[in-house]
Order: sequence, then structure tokens, then C-alpha cells
Amino acid sequence: MAENNLMKLTGKVSPLKAFPFALQQVLAMFVTNLVPIWTIAALCTDSAEKTLVLGQNALIIAGIATFIQSTPLWKFGSGLPIYMGVSFTFLIPLSNIAVTYGYGAVMGSVIAGGIFEGILGLSAQYWKKIIAPIVAASVVTGIGLSLLGTAARSFGGGYAEDFGSVHNLVAGTVTIIACILWQIHTRGSKRQLSILIGLVAGYITSALFGQIHFPDFSSIKWFAFPTILPFKPEFHLDSILTVLVIYLVSATETIGDASAIARGALKRPVNSKEITGVLTVDGFGSALGGVFGVPPVTSYSENVGLTIMTGVVNRNVARIGAGILIFCGLFPPIGFFLQTIPSSVIGGVLLVVIGQIVVSGCQMISDAGFTVRNKLIASLSLATGIGFTTSSVVGIWDSFPVIVQSIFGQNVVAIIFFVALLLNLVLPKNMEDKTPEKK
Repeated sequence: MAENNLMKLTGKVSPLKAFPFALQQVLAMFVTNLVPIWTIAALCTDSAEKTLVLGQNALIIAGIATFIQSTPLWKFGSGLPIYMGVSFTFLIPLSNIAVTYGYGAVMGSVIAGGIFEGILGLSAQYWKKIIAPIVAASVVTGIGLSLLGTAARSFGGGYAEDFGSVHNLVAGTVTIIACILWQIHTRGSKRQLSILIGLVAGYITSALFGQIHFPDFSSIKWFAFPTILPFKPEFHLDSILTVLVIYLVSATETIGDASAIARGALKRPVNSKEITGVLTVDGFGSALGGVFGVPPVTSYSENVGLTIMTGVVNRNVARIGAGILIFCGLFPPIGFFLQTIPSSVIGGVLLVVIGQIVVSGCQMISDAGFTVRNKLIASLSLATGIGFTTSSVVGIWDSFPVIVQSIFGQNVVAIIFFVALLLNLVLPKNMEDKTPEKK
């Protein structure tokens, strides 16, 4: 019975049973959660101690936000197994703010913008109808497609000097093969642990190549509480306005992730209450993170893909995953150990799970119906979103204001959402085919 409960939102699952499923979720997003904050901090502080504190805070805030998502209270939390982490969507604008005004301005912008998105979530009942099923389906598909390049980059070794080296490619390949073999030769709930097995196999392979590098643990505190206000917040109107717009993009991605889990794992559409709950945590959770110097947190699409693939949606698993994140933040050496997982191994995992989001998005497009209108919305929004953000068209946005460049220049999802929403609003409802074609 407990095994069946893993595939249900509610139901008793023992902590011992849930732990490995929670651990593989955390491992799939752990390093990604820290990279944005390290990148932004490096631009305006040379204090290694400050950077360590910010990383510790990021893990704790991610854990708190993940817990609230899975444990809804009033309008806070979706009740879905959504794992929260520091968003890459804000990396470029927050980096510019950090260089211009310092890290205090980053905190002020994050706090103000988070409150804005939280209020947006509370008012979701008044505007959610404009996000038609075909718009949400296009966004979900775009999220998956936009992450494939990240997965491939990680598979080759990330941004290390040895990118594309034999040991990176072998470690990533071993990770994928281990996942596949485990899926083939196991049954029941054990089959859903294929990602964890792949991570272990890839890690061992990297160790045999001598590619595991441990930090100097002697200089790391074994226990530390999070630091409140590591910098003094500053509020600059131009920075806040820029970040507010990016929060709209982040909200779109979060709705897309919630839709993907509901459709891909629960086999139903996302409901109004879940949209409100997921956005309030996305917004107010980010505002809370800003107090601790953490950039905005948002739902992690990598984990959405993993949830869809495994079908493990039990809230207790997500709560234990939240606990692991908080524990790693309170005990820094544990977090530093997990950071030794090579990028190529993470890339192997991402290639396995990201495709699940693409497939889920395609299924949502099918569910919306292959009418002439829907096909036009989906095809044009995906074509522009992917086409206008590829490296071969760098400079296509140069004629636009800086704020437009920062929103659309490298953000596939922002373009897809804007085009799909616009087309859904302006195209005639009946475009010569009132009845959808046969699926």
C-alpha cells in the first residue's frame, strides 16, 4: 500500500521509504541552485566568507519554499510536489544591478519584486483565464526545449576547461546507461530510483578518472545558522522596475511547471487554487529569500521532468526533500560534499529527464486540440521563441531598449509566452474548423 502511495499526492509513506526518492530530486538540482548566487556575488564581493554564507542561505530558502509548496496553508502553497530553487531567469538583470549598484540593490529589487508576484498570485482568479490551454501547453513545451542545451552543455562538462573531454563524455554516458538498465531490470517503486542509480554510477566513473575534487573542509564551519541581511538592502526604482518584468516571466514558467506536473504526473489540468498557491510561494518566498540575500526562487523544471518520469508525487517525499536542502544549509560540509558531483554526471541525468517535459508539453498541445488556430499559436510561438534566442542570431534584439533585450534576448519562455498570449487574444475563435482534427 505504501508503495502505491508514492504515486499519490496524499497517503502515508514512511520516511525511510521516501528518503531515496527525495534524495535523487535534491541531487538533480543541488548544484544548479547555487550557481546563480555564486555568479552574482562574484561580481560585487571578493569575500569568500560572504559567498559561502549566501550559498548556505540559498539552500535553506529553497528548502523552506519547497516545504510550503507541498504543505499548503490558506492560499500559500500549491500542494504539488514542486521543488524550488534559485532562478536562472534573473541572472543577467541581477548581474547588471550588482555591477551598477552593489549587492544591496539586488536584495532590494528581489524583495520588492517578490511581493509584487505574491500579490499577483493572490489575484490569480481575475486573470488566469487569459492563459488558455494552448498557451500553457506552448510554454511547457518551450520550457523543455529551452533546457536541452543546458543538459547538453552539462553533459560535456559544463564550463570547465576540459569541456568535451573523453572522461566527461564517458561519465555522462555511463550515467545514462545506468538509468536505462535500472529501468529495464527493476520493477515496482525501485524502478523510480533510476536517476539516483545513474548519479552513483556516474560519480564512481568520474572518481576512477580522478575527476572528483574535494574542498578544504578544515576551513568550513560544521554548523551555521543562516545570516539575515548579509548586505544592507537598497531600493532603486530602475532596478525594481526591471526585476518586476522578469518576475512576470518567472510566473509564467512557474505556471508552466505546475501545469506540466498536473498533466504529466497527475493526468489532469492544473486548477485555480494550485495556480494561486504556486505563485504566492514563488513571490513571497522570493521576498523572504531577498532578506537573506538570496536571488528569487522558483520552481525547478529539471525536477518537474523527474517527477513526470518517475510518477512519484507524494507530498511527503517533497517534504523530506525540503528537509534535506535545509539540513545541507545548516551543515555546510554536507552541501560541499554534494557539490563535488561532476557536471557531466548531472548532464546525463538532465538528458534523461528534460525530454519528459517536452513530451508532456506535446501531450498538452494534443489535449488542447489540433485546430488550425491552436496549431498556428503553438507553431509560431515555439518557432519565434527558439529561433530568436539561438546563438546564430545574436544581435537581432540590438535595436530594442536594454530592458527588452534583458527580457527577450536570451529567454525562450518569455518570447513563447508573449507570442502565444498575443495570438490567443487576437486570432478569431473559429478559423474555418470548428471541430478539432482527429488526434
